[in-house]
Amino acid sequence: MTEWLLSIEGTEAARPVALGLALLAAFLHAVFGALQKGRHDPWLSRGAIDFCYGAMAAPLALFVVPWPEPHMWPIFAWAFVIHLIYKILQAKTYTLGAYTVVYPVVRGTGPLFAVIGAGLIFHESFSPVQWLGVAVLLAGIYGFAVYNLKFTVVNRENLPLALMFAVITGLFVALYTTYDAYGIRATANPFTFLAWFFFIDGLAMPIYAAWRWKHMEDRPTLGPLFKRGMLGAFVAYFSFGSIMLATRIDSVGQAAVLRETSTLFAALIGWLVLKESVGPRRLALMGLIALGAVIVEFGG
Repeated sequence: MTEWLLSIEGTEAARPVALGLALLAAFLHAVFGALQKGRHDPWLSRGAIDFCYGAMAAPLALFVVPWPEPHMWPIFAWAFVIHLIYKILQAKTYTLGAYTVVYPVVRGTGPLFAVIGAGLIFHESFSPVQWLGVAVLLAGIYGFAVYNLKFTVVNRENLPLALMFAVITGLFVALYTTYDAYGIRATANPFTFLAWFFFIDGLAMPIYAAWRWKHMEDRPTLGPLFKRGMLGAFVAYFSFGSIMLATRIDSVGQAAVLRETSTLFAALIGWLVLKESVGPRRLALMGLIALGAVIVEFGG
């Protein structure tokens, strides 16, 4: 697979593959966000997920993929710091605000700045039609946030602070997307970056989660938490891995925008799986997100 991916990198053949990878990442990211918010404390959920994917990545990193080149170690160090700050902000955001309100704000802030970052770092450019697609997609995403904000009754007293954290978290989404795209392009084998990233990234949060669990008065049982961690680890592998491979073989900005159709998938999951009611306004917003993604993909 590595040879095939490298053979299509930067070619026309890479575009449909990158599209599929970005949409897969979008769907799985919606699932991942729901898993972390879920019924468990977000800090514990994140710690369980990180522990599982770090443990699963260790043998791959140490014994399967080629070892990183020397210049990759500073890149991994900065990636660790950026992702750690992002995860702290994300858990804080989910603690303060209703998921249906803060999630669209986080995902809506990320792609705009990721496109700008891709232009500055990778010299990518969007056509006017693609920028129109970005605007349409963001209108749908932020429309969901406004709609949910209007009707939510959960944690309304914390909403201003939650929304502030959501915007900052979105900025870190853009930062890690752009930086990780730089990292996966800096090594010869993209799977070396992925295996070592998950191994290193899984070191910090489990320690804090274990400390937090130990000091809780009403401790959740570890069995269900571990199951959630295992499921989240598999979802994270395919979600993050898909978007990183998409940025390796094709446009960083385009992949970042298409991934944010995760808000659409989250709404569809709520409608089709959880049997939540969907009125004409939400259907219209879902249509805007889908339309924006189509314009971005075919407007280049």
